[in-house]
Amino acid sequence: MLDKVLRIGQLYDVYGALLTEKQRTCLERHYLNDLSLAEIADEFQVSRQAVHDILRRGEQIMEEYEQKLGLAQRYQRERESIRMVCQLLTGLPSDFQRLPNVEHALELLKQLINREEEV
Repeated sequence: MLDKVLRIGQLYDVYGALLTEKQRTCLERHYLNDLSLAEIADEFQVSRQAVHDILRRGEQIMEEYEQKLGLAQRYQRERESIRMVCQLLTGLPSDFQRLPNVEHALELLKQLINREEEV
């Protein structure tokens, strides 16, 4: 279940703006705020089945976008590459790390990694 929550969160970050307002709200309430289908249904004055359908449709739409565009997967690959390059530079002897270009590159990479962790 945690894997699904992480997957939906990742897709939502990339494709959430392409969903309807109701789909976005239901996904946020269910996956981010951990509300049950019944709680969301009460809020919207609809049935639990209606909320279930809205959630499934939103998930399906985001998965279809990902299959076609691959933006979430690309983002993950780029993020991992940045971490690997940072590790490689950090593994260099300290004399090399202190070279101006290497030092600057390492600083920029660390800023990118820290920015990602803040989000």
